Amino acid sequence: MLDLNPGLMLFVLVIFFSLLFLLNSMLFQPLLKFMDDRDATIAKDLKNAEEMADNSSGLNAKADEILATAKAEANAIREKATSEAKALAESKIESKVKELEASNTAFLAELEAEQEELKSALTAELPTFKETLHSKLSSL
Repeated sequence: MLDLNPGLMLFVLVIFFSLLFLLNSMLFQPLLKFMDDRDATIAKDLKNAEEMADNSSGLNAKADEILATAKAEANAIREKATSEAKALAESKIESKVKELEASNTAFLAELEAEQEELKSALTAELPTFKETLHSKLSSL
C-alpha cells in the first residue's frame, strides 16, 4: 500500500521550514512592518490634525477678540466724531441765531425809526391836509 519514505519526509520537512523561514523573512516581516508604520503614520497625522484644530480654534478666538476690540474702537471713534460734529453744528446754529436776532433787532429799530419819521412827516403835513380837505368840502 502506501510506502513511507523517511528520507523524503525529512526532505519535505526541511523544504517546508526553509520556505516558511524565507516567506517570514522576505514577505511577512516587511508586510507587518509596513502595516505598523502605516498605523503609526495615521496616528501621528490624527494627532497633528487635532493639534492644528486646537491651534486654529485658539487663533479663531484671538481673531474674534481682535475684531471685537476693533469694532469697539470704531464705535468709540464714530461716537466721538458724531459728538464733535453735533457740538460744531450747535455752535454754528447758536452763532447764526445770535446774528439773526441782532439783525432782527436792528431791523425793528430801523422800522420804528421810519414809523416815527412817517408820523412826524404826517403830523407836519396835517395842517396842509386839513386846508385841502376844507377847500374841497367848501367847493362842493
